[in-house]
Amino acid sequence: MSYRVLTGITTTGTPHLGNYVGAIRPAIAASREPGVESFFFLADYHALIKCDEPGRIERSRLELAATWLACGLDPQRVVFYRQSDIPEITELTWLLTCVTPKGLMNRAHAYKAASDENAAKGEDTDAGISMGLFSYPILMGADILMFNAHRVPVGRDQVQHIEMARDMGQRFNHLFGQGRELFVLPEAVVDEVLAMLPGLDGRKMSKSYDNIIPLFEGGAKALKDAVARIVTDSRLPGEAKDADTAHLVTIYDAFATPAERTAFRAALKGGLGWGDAKQQVVEQLEREVAPMRARYDALMAHPERIEETLMDGARKARAIAAPLLATLREAVGLRRFTAVSAGGTKAPLTNKAKLPEFKQYRETDGRFYFKLVAADGRLLLQSRAFASGKEAGQGVASLRGDGITALERAGAALGDGVTERDVAEALAALAAA
Repeated sequence: MSYRVLTGITTTGTPHLGNYVGAIRPAIAASREPGVESFFFLADYHALIKCDEPGRIERSRLELAATWLACGLDPQRVVFYRQSDIPEITELTWLLTCVTPKGLMNRAHAYKAASDENAAKGEDTDAGISMGLFSYPILMGADILMFNAHRVPVGRDQVQHIEMARDMGQRFNHLFGQGRELFVLPEAVVDEVLAMLPGLDGRKMSKSYDNIIPLFEGGAKALKDAVARIVTDSRLPGEAKDADTAHLVTIYDAFATPAERTAFRAALKGGLGWGDAKQQVVEQLEREVAPMRARYDALMAHPERIEETLMDGARKARAIAAPLLATLREAVGLRRFTAVSAGGTKAPLTNKAKLPEFKQYRETDGRFYFKLVAADGRLLLQSRAFASGKEAGQGVASLRGDGITALERAGAALGDGVTERDVAEALAALAAA
């Protein structure tokens, strides 16, 4: 059975080793598993909550895109896109906002931390807190539910947001599903050992703490200099070290095999000096990071190639998002009006109204075709020629089952003046009926 995995990183800073270990590497590894459909996105709308510097956001989006690709992301195998290129996400955010209790948002960690800090200073509880900060778990819920992700790799500090997304999806299903599961309820995937890589001072690695190890920025020298600043105890060479409490060891473990971890711990207990230990950590990191850094530098030299990759990913993402959003709009009552009957009686706004229709036929050339015709008679889709009626029928079945994502596979093209959204809404109407 296949399942979907989704993850993203907020575009406000330069990627560091913690981002790589906690999010990028496990997500890319998961995308290579058989039966996995992966979605990777640059969370640039989330960035606007934290940053009002356009240049910084622009630079960060480019750096993060290059980082993911350099770290082994295969855009042919996954859906890789910018959040801001998918307008369906913001519309879904509003639909979810309308069913999310304010009390749930009151309990969000980021909001509580900001309001508690204000209270400690004797200020108004909500001083300096924007609606973006208050309600961004809803936007995150839309990111996840838009693509019906089954699993979301996150750091331990983000698990609450996945639970909130489940609550939103469950409530929406209950209110509007009418027995259908409109949203899959996602699960958080956390590496309990390496989910939160410590920084130079032992706290979570974060730019706000100024305790990061850069992934690519500054090259090998910057990485070595950062490792040299990792806080250790005052034990001298020759004295046994406590490997279980050393932040340096945790960082080493994230890049080592089980055998290497055992050997490193034994060396520390045997009296290995911290300076030599740090050099071993640098060498261990460089074995994995150096090849990726070379790919990163090549990508940063050609941003237009990254743009092309992201736009292709956006097309794939919207081909999935548009049909689902059309179904959701139908479910909440945002439906198209139907004509009034000749006798002046309003036609009922139900699924009994005239629907789009697939038509299969055989032309004089002996080959088989199908087309999708809208309720008003417009030609929405026209198929290519098929050798048999069975093949044409399989194309129709693909579109009925998988929506507009099957357009190319089904061998069909849009009619004149028709948009993908028109087709998505027609297929959604047929599915709902």
